[in-house]
Amino acid sequence: MSEPVVELRGIHTRFGAVTVHRDLSLSVVPGQIVGLLGGSGSGKTTLLREMLGLQRPCAGSVRLFGVDLDDPDQRLQRSVRRRLGMLFQHGALFSALSVFDNIAFPLRELRCLDEDWIRRLVHLKLAMVELEPSHGALMPAELSGGMVKRVALARALALEPELLLLDEPTAGLDPDRSQNFVDLVASLQHSLGLTVVMVTHDLATLAGLASHVAVLADQHIVAFGPKEQVMTSDHPFVTGFFGADRRKLL
Repeated sequence: MSEPVVELRGIHTRFGAVTVHRDLSLSVVPGQIVGLLGGSGSGKTTLLREMLGLQRPCAGSVRLFGVDLDDPDQRLQRSVRRRLGMLFQHGALFSALSVFDNIAFPLRELRCLDEDWIRRLVHLKLAMVELEPSHGALMPAELSGGMVKRVALARALALEPELLLLDEPTAGLDPDRSQNFVDLVASLQHSLGLTVVMVTHDLATLAGLASHVAVLADQHIVAFGPKEQVMTSDHPFVTGFFGADRRKLL
Protein backbone atom coordinates (compact mmCIF):
# COMPACT_ATOMS: atom_id res chain seq x y z
CA MET A 1 0.00 0.00 0.00
CA SER A 2 1.23 3.54 -0.80
CA GLU A 3 2.53 5.72 2.01
CA PRO A 4 -0.11 8.31 2.97
CA VAL A 5 0.34 11.81 1.61
CA VAL A 6 -1.60 13.14 4.61
CA GLU A 7 -1.80 11.32 7.91
CA LEU A 8 -3.58 12.79 10.93
CA ARG A 9 -3.40 10.83 14.16
CA GLY A 10 -5.26 11.55 17.38
CA ILE A 11 -5.80 15.24 16.64
CA HIS A 12 -7.20 17.34 19.49
CA THR A 13 -7.92 21.02 18.82
CA ARG A 14 -9.32 23.51 21.30
CA PHE A 15 -10.06 27.22 21.23
CA GLY A 16 -10.26 28.22 24.86
CA ALA A 17 -12.90 26.02 26.46
CA VAL A 18 -14.32 24.92 23.09
CA THR A 19 -13.15 21.57 21.75
CA VAL A 20 -13.25 21.46 17.95
CA HIS A 21 -11.47 18.16 17.24
CA ARG A 22 -11.24 15.20 19.60
CA ASP A 23 -9.13 12.14 18.74
CA LEU A 24 -9.50 12.83 15.00
CA SER A 25 -7.64 10.61 12.56
CA LEU A 26 -7.54 10.60 8.76
CA SER A 27 -5.26 9.09 6.13
CA VAL A 28 -5.16 10.26 2.49
CA VAL A 29 -3.19 8.24 -0.05
CA PRO A 30 -1.74 9.42 -3.38
CA GLY A 31 -4.24 10.23 -6.11
CA GLN A 32 -7.29 10.55 -3.90
CA ILE A 33 -9.57 13.60 -4.09
CA VAL A 34 -11.04 13.84 -0.62
CA GLY A 35 -14.03 16.06 0.05
CA LEU A 36 -14.14 17.14 3.70
CA LEU A 37 -17.70 17.73 4.86
CA GLY A 38 -18.96 19.11 8.15
CA GLY A 39 -21.35 21.57 9.69
CA SER A 40 -20.59 25.23 10.33
CA GLY A 41 -18.02 25.52 13.11
CA SER A 42 -16.99 21.87 12.89
CA GLY A 43 -13.36 22.80 12.21
CA LYS A 44 -12.99 21.91 8.53
CA THR A 45 -10.88 24.94 7.61
CA THR A 46 -8.97 24.59 10.88
CA LEU A 47 -8.03 21.08 9.78
CA LEU A 48 -6.69 22.44 6.47
CA ARG A 49 -4.66 25.04 8.39
CA GLU A 50 -3.19 22.25 10.51
CA MET A 51 -2.24 20.35 7.36
CA LEU A 52 -0.55 23.52 6.10
CA GLY A 53 1.35 23.96 9.34
CA LEU A 54 -0.26 27.36 9.90
CA GLN A 55 -1.83 26.11 13.11
CA ARG A 56 -0.84 23.37 15.53
CA PRO A 57 -3.28 21.00 17.20
CA CYS A 58 -3.22 20.79 20.98
CA ALA A 59 -2.36 17.10 20.73
CA GLY A 60 -1.80 14.48 18.06
CA SER A 61 0.38 14.45 14.96
CA VAL A 62 0.14 15.80 11.42
CA ARG A 63 2.35 14.04 8.89
CA LEU A 64 2.79 15.02 5.25
CA PHE A 65 4.71 12.69 2.94
CA GLY A 66 5.82 10.78 6.04
CA VAL A 67 7.27 13.85 7.78
CA ASP A 68 5.87 15.05 11.11
CA LEU A 69 5.18 18.79 10.93
CA ASP A 70 6.63 19.08 14.45
CA ASP A 71 10.00 17.81 13.23
CA PRO A 72 12.60 20.43 14.25
CA ASP A 73 14.57 20.07 10.99
CA GLN A 74 13.66 23.33 9.22
CA ARG A 75 15.17 22.29 5.89
CA LEU A 76 13.02 19.18 5.93
CA GLN A 77 9.96 21.28 6.78
CA ARG A 78 10.64 23.65 3.87
CA SER A 79 11.06 20.76 1.45
CA VAL A 80 7.71 19.30 2.55
CA ARG A 81 5.87 22.61 2.23
CA ARG A 82 7.14 23.03 -1.32
CA ARG A 83 5.28 19.84 -2.16
CA LEU A 84 1.87 21.31 -1.35
CA GLY A 85 -0.26 24.16 -2.64
CA MET A 86 -3.24 25.92 -1.09
CA LEU A 87 -6.26 27.62 -2.63
CA PHE A 88 -7.90 29.79 0.03
CA GLN A 89 -11.65 30.39 -0.04
CA HIS A 90 -11.47 34.00 -1.24
CA GLY A 91 -8.25 33.59 -3.22
CA ALA A 92 -6.06 35.55 -0.77
CA LEU A 93 -4.32 37.35 -3.63
CA PHE A 94 -1.97 40.19 -2.71
CA SER A 95 -4.03 43.24 -3.63
CA ALA A 96 -1.00 45.44 -4.33
CA LEU A 97 0.57 42.94 -6.74
CA SER A 98 -0.41 42.21 -10.33
CA VAL A 99 -1.65 38.80 -11.41
CA PHE A 100 1.82 38.07 -12.77
CA ASP A 101 3.54 39.02 -9.52
CA ASN A 102 1.05 37.06 -7.41
CA ILE A 103 1.88 33.88 -9.33
CA ALA A 104 5.59 34.72 -9.38
CA PHE A 105 5.71 35.31 -5.62
CA PRO A 106 6.41 31.70 -4.51
CA LEU A 107 8.87 31.27 -7.40
CA ARG A 108 10.84 34.33 -6.33
CA GLU A 109 10.85 33.07 -2.75
CA LEU A 110 12.99 30.15 -3.95
CA ARG A 111 15.78 32.64 -4.78
CA CYS A 112 17.25 30.30 -7.38
CA LEU A 113 15.42 31.28 -10.59
CA ASP A 114 16.23 34.19 -12.87
CA GLU A 115 13.45 36.48 -14.09
CA ASP A 116 13.37 34.94 -17.55
CA TRP A 117 12.60 31.51 -16.10
CA ILE A 118 10.04 33.03 -13.75
CA ARG A 119 8.30 34.74 -16.68
CA ARG A 120 8.12 31.47 -18.61
CA LEU A 121 6.79 29.58 -15.60
CA VAL A 122 4.16 32.22 -14.82
CA HIS A 123 2.92 32.13 -18.41
CA LEU A 124 2.81 28.32 -18.22
CA LYS A 125 0.73 28.44 -15.02
CA LEU A 126 -1.62 30.99 -16.58
CA ALA A 127 -2.12 28.67 -19.55
CA MET A 128 -2.78 25.74 -17.20
CA VAL A 129 -5.75 27.62 -15.70
CA GLU A 130 -6.92 28.77 -19.16
CA LEU A 131 -5.82 32.40 -18.87
CA GLU A 132 -3.76 34.43 -21.34
CA PRO A 133 -0.33 36.03 -20.70
CA SER A 134 -2.02 39.43 -21.04
CA HIS A 135 -4.03 38.69 -17.88
CA GLY A 136 -0.76 38.93 -15.97
CA ALA A 137 -0.89 42.73 -16.16
CA LEU A 138 -4.24 42.96 -14.37
CA MET A 139 -4.63 43.79 -10.69
CA PRO A 140 -6.77 41.62 -8.38
CA ALA A 141 -9.42 44.37 -8.11
CA GLU A 142 -9.96 44.10 -11.88
CA LEU A 143 -10.75 40.37 -11.80
CA SER A 144 -14.09 38.61 -11.75
CA GLY A 145 -14.74 36.05 -9.03
CA GLY A 146 -14.00 33.21 -11.41
CA MET A 147 -10.71 34.77 -12.51
CA VAL A 148 -9.64 35.30 -8.89
CA LYS A 149 -10.11 31.55 -8.33
CA ARG A 150 -8.08 30.72 -11.44
CA VAL A 151 -5.22 33.06 -10.55
CA ALA A 152 -5.15 31.72 -7.00
CA LEU A 153 -5.08 28.18 -8.41
CA ALA A 154 -2.20 29.11 -10.73
CA ARG A 155 -0.27 30.45 -7.73
CA ALA A 156 -1.05 27.29 -5.73
CA LEU A 157 0.41 25.24 -8.60
CA ALA A 158 3.47 27.46 -9.07
CA LEU A 159 5.89 25.11 -7.30
CA GLU A 160 4.45 22.00 -8.97
CA PRO A 161 2.98 20.53 -5.77
CA GLU A 162 1.94 16.94 -5.24
CA LEU A 163 -0.74 17.85 -2.69
CA LEU A 164 -3.39 20.51 -3.31
CA LEU A 165 -5.59 21.85 -0.50
CA LEU A 166 -8.81 23.64 -1.50
CA ASP A 167 -11.00 25.65 0.86
CA GLU A 168 -14.50 26.08 -0.63
CA PRO A 169 -13.12 26.21 -4.20
CA THR A 170 -16.42 27.15 -5.86
CA ALA A 171 -17.83 29.48 -3.18
CA GLY A 172 -19.24 32.68 -4.69
CA LEU A 173 -19.39 31.34 -8.26
CA ASP A 174 -22.57 30.96 -10.28
CA PRO A 175 -23.46 27.39 -11.37
CA ASP A 176 -21.85 27.64 -14.81
CA ARG A 177 -18.57 29.10 -13.55
CA SER A 178 -18.61 26.64 -10.67
CA GLN A 179 -18.90 23.69 -13.05
CA ASN A 180 -16.16 25.10 -15.28
CA PHE A 181 -13.85 25.41 -12.28
CA VAL A 182 -14.66 21.87 -11.12
CA ASP A 183 -13.87 20.58 -14.63
CA LEU A 184 -10.58 22.52 -14.63
CA VAL A 185 -9.47 21.14 -11.26
CA ALA A 186 -10.47 17.61 -12.28
CA SER A 187 -8.47 17.91 -15.50
CA LEU A 188 -5.40 19.25 -13.69
CA GLN A 189 -5.64 16.58 -11.00
CA HIS A 190 -5.68 13.88 -13.67
CA SER A 191 -2.88 15.33 -15.80
CA LEU A 192 -0.59 16.26 -12.88
CA GLY A 193 -1.34 13.27 -10.67
CA LEU A 194 -2.32 15.48 -7.74
CA THR A 195 -3.66 14.39 -4.38
CA VAL A 196 -6.44 16.79 -3.35
CA VAL A 197 -8.12 17.57 -0.03
CA MET A 198 -10.98 20.05 -0.29
CA VAL A 199 -13.52 21.60 2.03
CA THR A 200 -16.86 22.18 0.32
CA HIS A 201 -20.52 22.47 1.20
CA ASP A 202 -21.60 22.44 -2.45
CA LEU A 203 -23.16 19.15 -3.53
CA ALA A 204 -22.39 19.62 -7.23
CA THR A 205 -18.72 20.31 -6.47
CA LEU A 206 -18.53 17.25 -4.26
CA ALA A 207 -20.26 15.02 -6.80
CA GLY A 208 -18.19 16.31 -9.72
CA LEU A 209 -14.77 16.23 -8.10
CA ALA A 210 -14.41 14.04 -5.00
CA SER A 211 -13.38 10.39 -5.21
CA HIS A 212 -13.62 10.00 -1.43
CA VAL A 213 -15.54 11.79 1.32
CA ALA A 214 -14.58 12.39 4.96
CA VAL A 215 -17.42 13.51 7.23
CA LEU A 216 -16.44 15.66 10.22
CA ALA A 217 -19.10 15.60 12.94
CA ASP A 218 -19.13 15.16 16.71
CA GLN A 219 -15.53 16.49 16.75
CA HIS A 220 -14.03 13.64 14.70
CA ILE A 221 -14.28 11.81 11.36
CA VAL A 222 -17.48 9.77 11.58
CA ALA A 223 -17.37 8.38 8.03
CA PHE A 224 -14.65 8.07 5.41
CA GLY A 225 -14.49 6.13 2.19
CA PRO A 226 -15.39 6.21 -1.51
CA LYS A 227 -17.99 8.85 -2.28
CA GLU A 228 -20.68 6.35 -3.23
CA GLN A 229 -20.19 4.43 0.02
CA VAL A 230 -20.30 7.46 2.31
CA MET A 231 -23.35 8.97 0.59
CA THR A 232 -25.36 5.89 1.55
CA SER A 233 -24.29 6.08 5.21
CA ASP A 234 -27.05 6.21 7.81
CA HIS A 235 -25.15 8.62 10.06
CA PRO A 236 -27.52 11.49 11.01
CA PHE A 237 -25.21 14.19 9.64
CA VAL A 238 -24.87 12.42 6.29
CA THR A 239 -28.61 11.86 5.88
CA GLY A 240 -29.33 15.43 6.96
CA PHE A 241 -26.69 16.97 4.68
CA PHE A 242 -27.58 15.11 1.50
CA GLY A 243 -31.27 14.56 2.19
CA ALA A 244 -33.26 13.37 -0.80
CA ASP A 245 -30.51 14.53 -3.19
CA ARG A 246 -27.96 11.90 -2.24
CA ARG A 247 -29.40 9.21 -4.51
CA LYS A 248 -29.33 11.63 -7.45
CA LEU A 249 -25.63 12.31 -6.86
CA LEU A 250 -24.48 8.69 -6.92
